[in-house]
Amino acid sequence: MRLPQPVAGRKGDRLVGMPPVLARHTRCLVLGSFPGEASLAAQQYYGHPRNHFWPLLAAIWQVDLVALPYRRRMAEVRRRGLGIWDAYASCRREGSLDAAIEAPQLNDFAALLRRAPGVRLVLHNGSESARAARELRSLGLPTRRLPSTSPANASWSFERKLAAWQAAFEEGGVA
Repeated sequence: MRLPQPVAGRKGDRLVGMPPVLARHTRCLVLGSFPGEASLAAQQYYGHPRNHFWPLLAAIWQVDLVALPYRRRMAEVRRRGLGIWDAYASCRREGSLDAAIEAPQLNDFAALLRRAPGVRLVLHNGSESARAARELRSLGLPTRRLPSTSPANASWSFERKLAAWQAAFEEGGVA
């Protein structure tokens, strides 16, 4: 299920994000900040090969998601009631670091909830995404901030990230 949105990439001096991955039965939403250069180029969420997102989900679900084609990963995500999107619809940014994000525009979370009314928990993938927590809580959604899966977050080991993400997925009913 997709919300109307411009094609991801560049529009003038702004970068434009990707549409959400969700289904009507989505219960838990992982919210990143904004796709990095590798993700935008590939038109794939968490497209950087060193990002821990797909290996973490693979470990939690015991499915080798990393080996699957992207379309099959998305099918598995939807089947399990997980959604993926970003806090920002567009921004200006050089490179891929969250610290370089300028003039971000929030995504339309109310419209997302109309398309996926079963969402009960939002998991923020890192601190930049968590800046949208107030907006989401105003819509009645609880939020949890998780350690970023980005390769730039080297202070957390994979095992430590896995423990945090596993607990959050259990809370969200998608473990």
